Order: sequence, then C-alpha cells, then structure tokens
Amino acid sequence: MKPKMQLFTIAAVMILIAGLSVGCNKATPARTDAQVASDVQSKIMSDPAVQSRDISVNAANGVVTLSGTVSSDAERNASSNDAGAVNGVKTVINNLTIQQAQTTPAPAEQAQAAPPPAPEPRRETRRDERRAAQSRRDERAARNRETANNMAASQTPPPPPAQPAQMPVARMQPAPPPAPKNVTIPDGTTLSVRLIDSLDSDSAHIGDSFRATLDSPIVVNGEEIVPSNSDVQGRVVDVKSAGRFAGQSLLTIELTKITVHGRSYPLHTNQWSREASSRGKSTAKKVGAGAVIGGIIGAIAGGGKGAAIGATVGAGAGGGVQAATHGEQIKLGSEALLNFQMQTPLTVVVHPNQKSNGNHRQPME
Repeated sequence: MKPKMQLFTIAAVMILIAGLSVGCNKATPARTDAQVASDVQSKIMSDPAVQSRDISVNAANGVVTLSGTVSSDAERNASSNDAGAVNGVKTVINNLTIQQAQTTPAPAEQAQAAPPPAPEPRRETRRDERRAAQSRRDERAARNRETANNMAASQTPPPPPAQPAQMPVARMQPAPPPAPKNVTIPDGTTLSVRLIDSLDSDSAHIGDSFRATLDSPIVVNGEEIVPSNSDVQGRVVDVKSAGRFAGQSLLTIELTKITVHGRSYPLHTNQWSREASSRGKSTAKKVGAGAVIGGIIGAIAGGGKGAAIGATVGAGAGGGVQAATHGEQIKLGSEALLNFQMQTPLTVVVHPNQKSNGNHRQPME
C-alpha cells in the first residue's frame, strides 16, 4: 500500500503546482507595446552612461528598435543593455549611429607683430658712391643694347606683306535625286504606235512578232509617264492570204510588250484587224465577157461551129487571166500608224527627271 500512496501523493502535488502556474499566468496580464516602449525610454534616460537625448524607442510584440545618434560606442552598448533589461522585451534592434564630435576650429592666429621700425638711415658715403657707379654702368649697357638692336633692325629686310585671308568656299552638295515611284496607267488608255517592221498578209504567219514605237507619250494626271519613241512589241494573232477567185485576206494583230527606260512590261490590248474585199464577182464578170468575145470570134471564123469553139476559147482565156491573179492582200508598211486600247491597267516605275530614250529603230529589211 505504501508505494501506491506515494504515487498518489506525487500526482496530487504536480496537479497543485500546475494549478498554481495557471493561476499566476491568469493573474499577470500581458504588457502593451506602449508600456514596454515607455519603460525602455525611461531606463535609457535614467542611465548616467548615456548622455545623448536623441534616442527614439519603438516596440512591437516584444521587439524593441532603437534609433537616433549617440556620441560613442559605450553609449550605444549601454542603451542596448538598458532596453534588454526591461520586462517584456524579447529582442533589441540597435540602429543607433555614432555621431562624430565636431572639432571647434582653432582661433585665428593673431596678426603678426608689426616689424620693428627701421633704423634711421645712416650716411654711408662709400655705399652711395658704389650705387651711383653701378647705376651709371647700367645706363651705359642699356644704351649699348639699344644701339645694337637698331643696327640689327636696319640690316634685316622687312617681312613680306601678309596675304589676305581667303574665305573658304562652301561647296554646294548636289541634291539627292528624287526617288522613283509607281504609277498605274488605267485600262482604256489609247496607245498610238508607229510600225517599224512591215506586215503583209501574204507572207505573215500566226505568232510572228513585230516591232513598233510609241508615237505619242502616255500622260496620267497631267504627268508624262511613258515618253514617245518607247519600244513596243506585238504579235500576229490571225492571218489569211487572199486565194484565187473568191479568196479574202485577213490580218489581226495585238500589242504584247512595252519598254520604258530600259524596263519591259507586258501589255494586254485590243486586237487590230482588217479584212480585204472579195474578188469573186469581178472574176465572174471577166469569165462571162471572155465567153461572149470568144463566140463573136468563132462566128466570124466559121459560123455556128466556129461560134461554139470561139465561146469555149473565150471562156478559157477569161478564166486563165483571173486564175493568174490573186485577191487583194493586206499590207502594212513601216511607219504605218495604228491605234490600240489597253484592256488591263499597267503599273510602271517612273524615275523623275528621266528623259525619253528616243530609241527609234530602223525597219528590218
């Protein structure tokens, strides 16, 4: 039974001690930051080791921060120790700085004592004589130097006259050339061209190319965009040569390219076409006339039989003449003037102040 009683007694004592601790904690309320800061300030100000009064205290949850200036490390350490000794302070942050003692400038030195009065001059005949003799020697030496300088100046030729300063001539820098620009020629614009190569429906073939030049410049909004005499190229689209008797000739062409200041651009224009008239009626008339004339000749020669023979001969003669004659051909010689219209707009690069190339070529043989 004794061991159990001892354990019971120890437990009761521990419970009593814990209760007393809780009661003490409840009896002692927590201190505010303002109370802690006030106590720290009073502690530092009452410390004779701290002479500075430029110290401020800030407390927050047991952390005390000191700021301001002190005159020495001893005052800085004493302030930190005073703050740590106050109840409720857990940590001290010492931000005090040491201010260097200002040295008082030394008083200005007293004015130097006035020099003692010079003794009254004494008559020293020999010294005065030496000074007079030295003065006379100096005068003679000065006169000799002046004479020598005058002689040297008379023998030295005068310097050449100074040349007038020439003002630098400002060189005018040429203005930079204007930048090229793109200009669009609208569709429907008329192109008047003059042929260089001649065209003939009797000798031309579909796909043949020909050369021409622009007869008048192309102007857009009052500005010359493509100069006259610019090179133009075209092609034969369709061609038919006039056959015998009732054949008709046909020639159809279009423009495909234009060259402006050395740069070529594709062209899409309408087609220029011409068809020659037929000679079928003329041929029939000639054949009929030949038969009549032949019949007359045959009648004169031998009556009815002769008339039939003459008609046959006359008809053959008339047909032979027409058979040897081709229909009308379409011929366009060099320098022929033709007009085309652009079917699509064309954008060209224009170089300001660039003149016409004037490349008017001679027709090909």
